[in-house]
Amino acid sequence: MNIALFGKSFSGERTPFLRQLIEGLVARGANLNVYKPYYEIIKHYVDLPSGVELFGGHNDIVNKTDCIFSIGGDGTLLDTLPIVRDSGIPVVGINMGRLGFLSSVSKQEIALAINNIFENKYSIEKRSLLRLEQPEGIFGDLNYALNELTVFRHDTTSLIVVKVYIDNLFVNSYWADGLIIATPTGSTAYSLSAGGPILTPTSENFVITPIATHNLSVRPIVIPDKSLTKLCVVGRHTKYTLSMDSRSVLIDQTIDLIIRKEDFTLNLVQMEGKDFFGTIREKLLWGLDIRN
Repeated sequence: MNIALFGKSFSGERTPFLRQLIEGLVARGANLNVYKPYYEIIKHYVDLPSGVELFGGHNDIVNKTDCIFSIGGDGTLLDTLPIVRDSGIPVVGINMGRLGFLSSVSKQEIALAINNIFENKYSIEKRSLLRLEQPEGIFGDLNYALNELTVFRHDTTSLIVVKVYIDNLFVNSYWADGLIIATPTGSTAYSLSAGGPILTPTSENFVITPIATHNLSVRPIVIPDKSLTKLCVVGRHTKYTLSMDSRSVLIDQTIDLIIRKEDFTLNLVQMEGKDFFGTIREKLLWGLDIRN
């Protein structure tokens, strides 16, 4: 099995867990391909097999990788998207941090995860993406997001006004710090912290969530993901900030945004015995009796 390892950062206390992962994969006969910037960090902490290969981007792993292990947290897993793109390569999220909605395999479960991968005891969740249809090229060829697209004020002294249209029908003018268009995956991220609802991964919806809206009666709204969404920023601002997951740019107010569902999905590996509802119960401490 050809397995890619992707990470962005590393700290010494994670060494035993990374060593366990690498040794476990090698013991199973896996061929390892490590993201080059990550290799430059971890080579000082762990011994890598002599036959390990290095990759720098999408073209280096497409058509020759069975799965990719994202080692870190949810932010790291988001950054695997520009690597796997539309290749369909399954992504295994190893959570080296704390919360980890996407990176659902804890560092204590590494041995079990390796066993499940090689014995096909897992399922694939197809996570929908959103696409910035217009303007083209503002993020190069990475004009899609797994979590959310967000517009927010560049000038911190006043609100922005965002006009929203769904399938050419006017929805509302949002007076707020900003506005989030979130996927089901992103519904447990920034949108959740701004008061948005949780969507199950297979729900065919997006959610529009205002950030610190001026009108308290305005609430998040769930829309079909087949809809075409248009955002127009108006008011005194000449520029606003546009972000897609961890990427952001400053954009002129005269530029409107058109958003739709992306044609491909991210294939996220879900281990046997785990499910979305169990994950949110665990991560959000649902049902925990805190009276004692």
